[in-house]
Amino acid sequence: MKRTKSRTYTISAVAEQYGLHQQTLRLYEREGLIKPSRSDGNTRLYTDADLERLEVILSLTRDLGVNLAGVEIILNMREKMDAMQREFERFFTYLQSHAEEFASFTDAPPPGAGALVPVRRTTVVLQPTRRRPPTSRS
Repeated sequence: MKRTKSRTYTISAVAEQYGLHQQTLRLYEREGLIKPSRSDGNTRLYTDADLERLEVILSLTRDLGVNLAGVEIILNMREKMDAMQREFERFFTYLQSHAEEFASFTDAPPPGAGALVPVRRTTVVLQPTRRRPPTSRS
């Protein structure tokens, strides 16, 4: 099995690439917005996924004027939506793979067909009632 090593970037390279100060990246890390890995020498290493997340953060803050608290909420909501989407896709795949099994439920006998006690269905028909015109009282 071939293991591919993902590309990583140092804090200085990322700061230069995005026109940021390194302290800004450290602040984003302290706020929990980005989580770069660390080398053996404790150097921050940013992956392509970290850079994608950083681009979202910068778009929210620079282009839309969202503060860091708002960025955190938006990122958390995006993660939850992504998780829900994955769960929906997993459920949909399950339904597709069991479609024949579920189709057999439509051929099932009507409710009560195999009941120990017979079930009698009654139908109630409601007739509209005539309303008397109001009487005038003088």
